[in-house]
Amino acid sequence: MKFLNFDKKNDIMNSTSYKISLTFNQILDLVRQLPNRDKAKLSIELAKETTDKRLSRLLSAFRTDELTEEEINQEVEEARTELYAKKQKN
Repeated sequence: MKFLNFDKKNDIMNSTSYKISLTFNQILDLVRQLPNRDKAKLSIELAKETTDKRLSRLLSAFRTDELTEEEINQEVEEARTELYAKKQKN
C-alpha cells in the first residue's frame, strides 16, 4: 500500500496521486470531517469553478464573427472621444 505524503506547511503532495471513485455521499461525509477552515477554502474553490464555467458560457453566447477587433476598437475610441468632449464642456 502506498501512502501519500503531504507537506502541511504548503499543502503540497510529495508523492504520486491516485484517482478513486467516490459517490456524492462519500465525498459529503469526507467534507463534513474537515475543519471549518478547510471547508471554507473548499467552498471558495467550488464557487470559483462555477463562476469560471458561467463566465465562459456567457462569453461564448456573445462571441461573433460579424465584428472585427478593429471595428470594436474604433467604436470604443469614438465613445471615449464623445465622453471626453462631454467632460470638457462641463
